[in-house]
Amino acid sequence: MSGAPHAIPFWSDAEIAAAIRPALEQMELRRVLAYPTETVYGFGGAIDRDSVAALVQMKGRPKGKPFLLLIAGGEMLTKLDLQLPSFAVNLAAKFWPGPLTLVLPGGEKRVPEALRGPEGGIAVRWTSHLALQHLIRAHGDAITSTSANRPGVPPATSTREIREQWGQVIARGTLRVLDGGTLLPSSPSTVVDCTGRAPRVIRPGAIAAALLRETAPGLIGDA
Repeated sequence: MSGAPHAIPFWSDAEIAAAIRPALEQMELRRVLAYPTETVYGFGGAIDRDSVAALVQMKGRPKGKPFLLLIAGGEMLTKLDLQLPSFAVNLAAKFWPGPLTLVLPGGEKRVPEALRGPEGGIAVRWTSHLALQHLIRAHGDAITSTSANRPGVPPATSTREIREQWGQVIARGTLRVLDGGTLLPSSPSTVVDCTGRAPRVIRPGAIAAALLRETAPGLIGDA
């Protein structure tokens, strides 16, 4: 991969179609992709143990702070063997695709334990980024996601920031970048824990708790 470009264009329909094969090849090699989302740029890849381990090593992620999963269809939740309480079904129906991350129970036989959070669930978001949806569908499964930045540095909103921080990793081929342009400043996704008897906001974000509460009146916490 030494001859791979620093960033693969991932904007127009033709560019997205051309980027799918090299992106899938990167994931098949259990390596990491950088990609645009509806919030900021993310790092991720396949959800098998080796791919997750490669992402942990590259990002320097501490234990007990897992990555979330991005999906591109409700059938992927079934494939992951995740469970949706009735209030989670309602929240997903109202706010997905979009910047809402739900922490769901289940997935013991399908999702590596390294992806399970302190609440005991798996964090999942149905991305509204159309190009990324296309990639996830081509992959046929969820992909991992974490913000594309070094510790203590704001999440990247452009591939220039990623190249500046991770140039050597890109040069080694460990990281491959999909360039979806410069993203507009955006709040992170709101994270709601759905593993208990009532939904609970564990990270305020793009969707306010008051709006979520219109769909899930028992929501605990504020945003």
